Amino acid sequence: MRSIHLIKPYFSQRRGLVLIGIVCLMVVDVLQLFIPRVVKWAVDELTAGTIDLAGLGRYAGMIVLIAGSMTVLRFFWRKLLIGTSRVVEEGLRNRMFAHIQTLSASYFDQRSTGDLMAHATNDINNVRMAVGMGMVALTDAAFLGSAAIGFMAYIDVKLTALALVPMPVIAVFTRIFGAKMHSLYTRVQATFSEMTEIVRESFAGIRAVKAYNREGTEFNRVKKISDNYIVDNLKLVNITGSFFPLMVFFTNLSITIVVFFGGRLTIGGQITPGDFVAFISYLNMLTWPMMALGWLTNLIQRGSASLDRINNILSAEPEIRDAPEAMPIAEAGGDISFKDVSFTYPAGSQAVIDRLDLEVPAGSLLGIVGPQGSGKTTLLNLVFRRYDVSGGTVRIDGHDSRMLKLSDLRAQIAYVPQEPYLFSGTISENIAFGREVEESELIMAARQSALYETIQSFPHGFDTMVGERGVVLSGGQKQRIVLARALLRDAPIMLLDDPVGQVDTETAARIIEVIRELAGKKTVMLASHRIPAVSFADHIIVLSDGRIAESGTHAELVANNGYYARTEILQRYEE
Repeated sequence: MRSIHLIKPYFSQRRGLVLIGIVCLMVVDVLQLFIPRVVKWAVDELTAGTIDLAGLGRYAGMIVLIAGSMTVLRFFWRKLLIGTSRVVEEGLRNRMFAHIQTLSASYFDQRSTGDLMAHATNDINNVRMAVGMGMVALTDAAFLGSAAIGFMAYIDVKLTALALVPMPVIAVFTRIFGAKMHSLYTRVQATFSEMTEIVRESFAGIRAVKAYNREGTEFNRVKKISDNYIVDNLKLVNITGSFFPLMVFFTNLSITIVVFFGGRLTIGGQITPGDFVAFISYLNMLTWPMMALGWLTNLIQRGSASLDRINNILSAEPEIRDAPEAMPIAEAGGDISFKDVSFTYPAGSQAVIDRLDLEVPAGSLLGIVGPQGSGKTTLLNLVFRRYDVSGGTVRIDGHDSRMLKLSDLRAQIAYVPQEPYLFSGTISENIAFGREVEESELIMAARQSALYETIQSFPHGFDTMVGERGVVLSGGQKQRIVLARALLRDAPIMLLDDPVGQVDTETAARIIEVIRELAGKKTVMLASHRIPAVSFADHIIVLSDGRIAESGTHAELVANNGYYARTEILQRYEE
């Protein structure tokens, strides 16, 4: 339980309620122990022939009263103890989600969505069960078991000692089986994470799957990992399936011993028939603590494995964070500079940006072109610190971007990614993106992104549901919604990654016109494969292997007869 520290705060916060719940559970256990005493009295008096119907009624009334009290107390211990497990579940899930959002892009490059989903669902549920029912099983195994043994010893010490002969064997098996359970539960959870990711991926890409008739291939992928999951679970079942029957066997062995030796004591008159019946009842009660011990081992090992997996996530540190001396920034002027900047992706061996120097004055518009893989998107990502530079510095208004508060820095930047992402919701919700805005602001942003007429053509207008990842919209419509989201933010710096890459020529012309109107008002860095999208820029650079291969205005670059000029001619010919 090396990760137990994750749930300790929740017990500290609710220690009073947890204590009351445990006390209620212990009182229930004590009341449960009195029922065999009542039965003993009734049996002894029946055997002696000294009881009438009224006496039996009194004993029956006592049992009903005890049962009623147990019912009320059971309600409270379940509310308090199981309720605590739900508080732990909520707290861990919220903490994990909040922490995951702080992690850097490189973390998500290495972890699958399905794996994170499995942590947030299956692992959290295992911890909840270990906390809630684990407390119950632990209390019963310790308190009810000890009390039952005490009541048995009160009847006959030697018979109690004989009945407990199998118990050390149970302890040995618990230790052996517990270690194996922990290892197998960890493996099962890892396989479940992998299966969740494959299923998620298949459903998310169902349209491509159907278009290429790959249903069979995807089915086989899921079936293969599902078979592995079953194999791992069956190995686990072999352990748990052996453990629980062994617990029952040794418990029943105790009953066999009691029937043989206790029966002889009863026949010899050393204990009364009522004592014999009560002793059997207490031994049966001891069956549950012994079973609870096995169940507790099961719950703890499963919960421990899951808690360790959650702890691995919570222990991950974001690579990109505020420096201790990070400065706040209220409003950026918009001046951006790259000084000897280099960048290599964590999994890569070759620099994507290589010793690049570049000045982007405030209010200017920089065009960035170049072949695929030349570093255009990476260059934009370095501005808002999606990744940090491997060498050199990116400066905003003369300040090293790493010395600015991360939230303040990103508040100064509006970003339009190359691959637009929409959340399941309405068009207005996707444009506003959590902000409270007036309808007039939505309309203005939609007009600027050449989207307003399209929205008006939908029956529900801005309230149109876009579906998962914007599935009901075309690629161009999704891209324009993301552009509207950026325009609505009204930040002093705009980073546009191919904003016209998925729209038709007429719509592209309208979007370009909007971008041209931003000139002088905002600092704009625009990456695009289309020459018309950058031809009006104050300055244009051509990237090749992370370096600036060409630089100048549109006219200067056309005259250079390099990559830019050749691309311009090809695109003009295509049009």
